[in-house]
Amino acid sequence: MTSHQPPEQVGSHVVGQSESDESYQRFRREDRSLGEIVSEVMDNASTLVKQEVELAKAEAKVAAGRAGKGIGMFVGAAVGALMALVALTLCLWWAIGVLIGTETSPALGWSGLIVTIIWLAVAGILAAVGKSELDKIKGLPKTQDTITKIPNAATGHEEKNR
Repeated sequence: MTSHQPPEQVGSHVVGQSESDESYQRFRREDRSLGEIVSEVMDNASTLVKQEVELAKAEAKVAAGRAGKGIGMFVGAAVGALMALVALTLCLWWAIGVLIGTETSPALGWSGLIVTIIWLAVAGILAAVGKSELDKIKGLPKTQDTITKIPNAATGHEEKNR
């Protein structure tokens, strides 16, 4: 048995269960327990999460395909740039050979050594700068900090995280 309480008046609005309220009428027609309603809500939430995961997978697959094509194009561009660098190196080698030798008898051995030393210097500088940048990496400090706070937050002791 339920007792129907008269609605309360707050200002010009009526607070309480109105017999004309459509959602309340539907609730009254459905004879479901609170557990059944909660179970349905949880099932719907689970379905929604599964659908979102499937959508994310589909979007990731499309994005990965496009990224693969883009990376392939960059690799092709890098190969082309490498070939241009080899051709430029040969031109520099020949030009230095003619400068320290003669046009008819260039000093190709010495010019090859000079070009090699130039490229070793460039490689050394790039390696030093790259190492310096890698030494600046500190890992994932914010993620490490927040991960250590999860157990306290999950057990309701979030104040221990402060």
